Amino acid sequence: MLKKNNIFLIGPMGAGKSTIGRQLANQLNMSFFDSDQAIEAHTGANISWVFDVEGEIKFRDREEKIINELTKKQGIVLATGGGSIISHITRNNLLTRGLVVYLETTIDKQLIRTKHDKRRPLLRKSTSKQNIRTFLEKLAKERNPLYEEIADITILTDEQNIKVLINKIITLRNQKNT
Repeated sequence: MLKKNNIFLIGPMGAGKSTIGRQLANQLNMSFFDSDQAIEAHTGANISWVFDVEGEIKFRDREEKIINELTKKQGIVLATGGGSIISHITRNNLLTRGLVVYLETTIDKQLIRTKHDKRRPLLRKSTSKQNIRTFLEKLAKERNPLYEEIADITILTDEQNIKVLINKIITLRNQKNT
């Protein structure tokens, strides 16, 4: 079996991809990358501004190119944007270049975790809590099957602390790579 040295974290906004990814990379002595941060570094602007100026289609093209470059690296943990899996090319790159870990979460947890976050461009369009819930439900219906399609490992992040989640990912990774 081909060992997958990279770990790619996928899942909806608020699932904990960046938070878990940083600590997972640190524990495994791997480099950590966040696709949104890479876009910001490349453009010199925050993700919301890029999204607003370029629109979603051009933003997704940019995201696809950044993830393509990042997934070519070896020995990395990559936290992807929640919508990155919309691209068939991105899904294929993630699937073939590393271990894909789907960090699953509920809508209720997403609402709590993203409540004060002004950096998420798709959430900024919804003004009321009900609008945001409906919007997150719509995204889940569209995206969850895509996350599931490419996931090597699926972990529910709702009720576990980060150390437990990281240990679970490492254990499952080691089982997959033996």
